[in-house]
Amino acid sequence: MVNKFYPAFAADYARLLAQLQGRKVAVVGHARPDGDCIGSQVALARVLAAAGHDVTCFNGDTVPRRLEFLVPGMKFVHSTEALADPREYAAIFVDCADQARVGDRLKTRFSKPLGNIDHHLSNAGYAELNLVDSGSAATCEILAGLAFDAGQQVDAQAAQALYTGILTDTGQFRYASTSQRTFLIAAQLMVCGARPPQVGLELYERESIGKLELLQKYLASLRMECGGRVCIGVLPEGVFEATGTTAEDTEGLVDYARAVDGVDVGVLIEERPGGAVKASLRGKEAIYRLDQIAAQFNGGGHASAAGLNLKAGAEDFYARLVAALAKQIALVDAQRKATP
Repeated sequence: MVNKFYPAFAADYARLLAQLQGRKVAVVGHARPDGDCIGSQVALARVLAAAGHDVTCFNGDTVPRRLEFLVPGMKFVHSTEALADPREYAAIFVDCADQARVGDRLKTRFSKPLGNIDHHLSNAGYAELNLVDSGSAATCEILAGLAFDAGQQVDAQAAQALYTGILTDTGQFRYASTSQRTFLIAAQLMVCGARPPQVGLELYERESIGKLELLQKYLASLRMECGGRVCIGVLPEGVFEATGTTAEDTEGLVDYARAVDGVDVGVLIEERPGGAVKASLRGKEAIYRLDQIAAQFNGGGHASAAGLNLKAGAEDFYARLVAALAKQIALVDAQRKATP
């Protein structure tokens, strides 16, 4: 059993907590929040509140339906309300690879974050105090480890939120980022009150008929590229209205493309009004450095899971993305061939 989960962060975390004393705290998450984002916001807010801090969660989008079970009693404020709030906050950004991930309004409102706690490889550090570890499976893993190391109170609701973030970002403990530390922290969260059966039920067994129709359309659109090593599916503009779904219902769809035998990279492309697109990239191995592929289109993320948004000029995006992926696959093949 390890003595400390994140000893290298001990001094900076202590400094962060010290600078929060006597100040209102804003825990800020990224737009289109996922399990790791909402889990991080809920857990950090509860841990800090238990220590006597006045904490509010801010997010540019609403809490996704399937994650609502994590937030009873929590105060979430949206970007329009944040701009109208004149109070001063010490802002901590969680699970945000860069400051822009929170959206223009919240980036403007919290232009000088005190803290940045994250696990994305592309995070270059944009706050006064940056606790970033790309070797961690989830931001929730980092937050849980920090809380345990510091001897902070983690109640059952915070433990449930942290477990949820870890479960979702490890693909139910399947991805390569899952480590011994991940399991040790998950076990400790169960001691604190996390309930895996409820998390599994809420996340994976409450799908709507519309979500299944969306999946059906995505599967029907799949195309093989790069000699069968890339699988791409496209959701056309208007598909959400046609199926009675929302953007949050795309969660997990790209995994079906990646799961095809022989495929190294799966892609989900969402077509938006005016030729804009959003794309999610998922790889079976980190060696394909999908964060670098996404960066070519002003995106970012992890080596094996990345995303991007293009507001304009996306008319030839499909062809450019395939070309970028083909180039990267050829580079990886050459590296492997050159390695004895």
